[in-house]
Amino acid sequence: MEPVDALLTRRTVRKYAKTPIPQEKIDRILEAGRQSPSAVNRQPWHFILVTDQKTKDRLGNGVFNRHIRSSAFTIVGAYTTDDRVSKRWGLVDTTIALQDMVVAAHLQGVASCWIGDYNEDRLRETLNIPPNASIAALVAFGEPVDTPGPRKKKPLNQILHTNTW
Repeated sequence: MEPVDALLTRRTVRKYAKTPIPQEKIDRILEAGRQSPSAVNRQPWHFILVTDQKTKDRLGNGVFNRHIRSSAFTIVGAYTTDDRVSKRWGLVDTTIALQDMVVAAHLQGVASCWIGDYNEDRLRETLNIPPNASIAALVAFGEPVDTPGPRKKKPLNQILHTNTW
């Protein structure tokens, strides 16, 4: 399969098998994030790998994040905002790094789901995230129970503008 075709088969998965993910795959996922581009190569990101079941249970208590509980692991992407470049680009840089992790996971047969539903105070307290760090998002990863089919997407002619809007 061509790489772009493989990428186009990635789906959001919210149901994970209880199968552990081999450490080598986790390491490659993390390395994909570490190798991501960032503005002025600041690399403002910090990734928190959550594997502890009690911690996942505490973080996955919302309506739209319950699948954290059944994930093999969840990665919290945060970034420091200690300098002007990171204040402006830290969110973008960290989001790119998390997306590279999602792609690396998919290419290894590991499913994922982006999570924006979290209680920031609980997340900060539970994971000891310092005040000078901002949270970009969480991503749950695991062995898929099943993979959903493609979702309906807007056609390109409804979203593409060339040279001007």
